[in-house]
Amino acid sequence: MYNPGMSTPDRLIEATQELLWERGYVGTSPKAIQQRAGAGQGSMYHHFNGKPELALAAITRTAEEMRRTAGLLLDGPGSAYERIAAYLLRERDVLRGCPLGRLTMDPDVIADDELRAPVDATFDWLRARITAIVQEGVEAGEFTPGTDPGPVAAAVVATVQGGYVLARASGRSVAFDHAVEGLLSLLAARTRQT
Repeated sequence: MYNPGMSTPDRLIEATQELLWERGYVGTSPKAIQQRAGAGQGSMYHHFNGKPELALAAITRTAEEMRRTAGLLLDGPGSAYERIAAYLLRERDVLRGCPLGRLTMDPDVIADDELRAPVDATFDWLRARITAIVQEGVEAGEFTPGTDPGPVAAAVVATVQGGYVLARASGRSVAFDHAVEGLLSLLAARTRQT
């Protein structure tokens, strides 16, 4: 399952990332982490003080990966609309949901300021990055004057997260696709027609 050259701490973190996504915090037991990572109890506690520290490392890594993936698309080539569209249309495992978004529904993560911090910071980063892109589009004359970048960015993030929820509820990815298509239609209507 893991690269043979992967260090034990990396295997433990990756196993925890996967289990948090699948089962949530409570359902991610130290034993399940050890089994998934192929690591013993002594090894786990040699590298991490316990489940909370390991969960924080896993959530932080998931947040970093999400920023990296989104950043490649949002900072890529194209107009503001094209970069936002690339982010919205990127390939996702829609029925699994967002690995960070799912943590917002986990009461143990939300109740713990330290575990919640990387989740909140990543969504703040995403909204800020999309806000800046929309602002670029307004300043370049791509979006109609009066377009307020902050609410547009919030709508982009909410559409993705809500699309995951709708898709999971229906068991079909088409619900996500329709949410994205609808938002892209609304954004296209705000672009200046040439």
